[in-house]
Amino acid sequence: MTPREYLGSAAVPGGQELKLYRRGGDFMIVLERNELMSSRMSGSEKQLALMTIERLTGRAAPRLLIGGYGMGFTLRAALGALDATARLTVAELVPEIIQWARGPMAELAAGCLDDPRVTLVLDDVVTVIAAGRGSYDAILLDVDNGPDGLTAAANDRLYSGHGLETARAALKPGGILAIWSAGSDDAFTRRLRGAGFAVDEVAVRARDNGKGPRHVIWFAQKR
Repeated sequence: MTPREYLGSAAVPGGQELKLYRRGGDFMIVLERNELMSSRMSGSEKQLALMTIERLTGRAAPRLLIGGYGMGFTLRAALGALDATARLTVAELVPEIIQWARGPMAELAAGCLDDPRVTLVLDDVVTVIAAGRGSYDAILLDVDNGPDGLTAAANDRLYSGHGLETARAALKPGGILAIWSAGSDDAFTRRLRGAGFAVDEVAVRARDNGKGPRHVIWFAQKR
């Protein structure tokens, strides 16, 4: 087996250390023994964008917020599915993630951060959401491991009742809050409904070929 090559590390504010590795042509971002992201498994991250955009059919010049960048799979899928009138804001808390995208993973990024439709904000997506009252047709969250976070306890602010109410306020009427997770969470589904959303929970496979671990995406529409 090809050995894993260490490329760099990044501290998550208020959390732990992320490490970037490469094995052959594959990249992986690791927290301790947990592989948070891998270029081998991008299917569910792409579906986060594509299935959200399907639910936005008929909206002119849609405005989307993506938090965070990760390996850019969600952003690239969204750009491929949206026309020139769309505007996408990407909120990324960890600057090194963007440095890796422009450095060792530049080929994988394929210039998505330089697309004229994209605005990059190096800040906590919680802060960006709070500042965007009534601004977004959709908010797409792929932060940490989902509601059951691994990297920073502060991520709970996104998924608490108050956090969900703040996200709802940042959406336009009928807007969609889409949340990626490594697994299901019945209590979180109830919390979404309690915050005033109509909720559709969808299971998706991690790989493009329909194989790999089963992940979950919640599509929560503002009522």
